[in-house]
Amino acid sequence: MNLILLGADDLLASDHARVTDPRRLRHLREVHRAAVGDEMTLGIEGGLIGRGRLERLDAEVAEFSLRLERQPPAPLDVHLLLALPRPRMLARSLEHVTALGVKHITLLHTRRVEKSYWQSPELKEDKIRQHLVLGLEQARDTIMPTVTQETLFKPFVEDRLPGLMAPESAVKPRGIIAHPGMPQECPRAVSEPVILAIGPEGGFVDYEVEQFMKAGFEGVHLGERILRVETAVTALLARLG
Repeated sequence: MNLILLGADDLLASDHARVTDPRRLRHLREVHRAAVGDEMTLGIEGGLIGRGRLERLDAEVAEFSLRLERQPPAPLDVHLLLALPRPRMLARSLEHVTALGVKHITLLHTRRVEKSYWQSPELKEDKIRQHLVLGLEQARDTIMPTVTQETLFKPFVEDRLPGLMAPESAVKPRGIIAHPGMPQECPRAVSEPVILAIGPEGGFVDYEVEQFMKAGFEGVHLGERILRVETAVTALLARLG
């Protein structure tokens, strides 16, 4: 935990915060080995980041005086369309992409996604938020990503994807689908907004690839190696950023 992320309920005043949840208190005591007078990095969800001085710490509460002065890091301008991974891999993927700065995540059903995955407790709102918070804490960020669940592929690509590819803003995003066997390598340091589609273990089926290409996506690969989804996600986002 490189940042203590504060919610509105944690604020006693604009310059004073109280933390009471067991996870953060345990981390302060057992990992940071914090003591009264220590300074550490804190941030308000959706707001500023700065330093906090620990004024009180016991088994039930930690209190900080705050000096919040700087903006969170710039987001990565990528909307991630991720075929729903296995539950355990989903947890890690959400944490990793949040740490890398992604602010828009769509979890998508595809042919090779097991339908049972959609019944996982990992898709409950509180569990998703838990993984997003861990990513923000790791990266010292405060802007919470949005996560959308699309359980039907065809309605998404026919009804909602065109709106993402032709937004009201003047800057049209660049659609990229990562899939083995595509003709070109993933580009590096892309300057425009990107909508990035990544398939499940086993990849997209031909029909799904065709639908993305019809929507204006370009196909890319990461080389000859076949990577696990969580590895491919991290590698692709690092290259695009």
